[in-house]
Amino acid sequence: MKNLQPNEFAPYYENYIKLVPEQDIIKGLTIQKEEMLHFFKSVPVFKHEFRYAEGKWTVKDIILHLIDAERIFAYRALRIARNDKTALPGFEENDYVITANANNREYESLLAEYESVRNATISLFETLSGEDLLRLGTASNCSVSVRAIGYITLGHELHHKNVILERYL
Repeated sequence: MKNLQPNEFAPYYENYIKLVPEQDIIKGLTIQKEEMLHFFKSVPVFKHEFRYAEGKWTVKDIILHLIDAERIFAYRALRIARNDKTALPGFEENDYVITANANNREYESLLAEYESVRNATISLFETLSGEDLLRLGTASNCSVSVRAIGYITLGHELHHKNVILERYL
């Protein structure tokens, strides 16, 4: 099902989509949830608030960024699946991280929120028909399909997992 057409996502997202080996979105979201929870739990406590360079995000910041981005992606998927033709704006991820105060949160509360948000995303995609998944809308001034949003969600998370592995662990 991953045979996405060029009009289904902005070129920027191709790097995320290419990371996704799973063809079925719901199965991918479900498996990834368990894998990521296991991965996040394996991060040593002394790395939770570590920054590999000045101004870079901590692991806590990254987890909350993933939560925020997934909520936005799911909202976009819902609006487009329901045939809402309103162009949806982008968001400035760095502004979100600054005001989210992830480092003032308990690590376990971030993981619980991550799991809740992912469960909600899975529930949303479970209700979508094949027609819904192919529906196109506009987000961040680019055409995007609902199914592409599913793959973007998966790939975005894999991208940040790779960053944590390369620069934090």
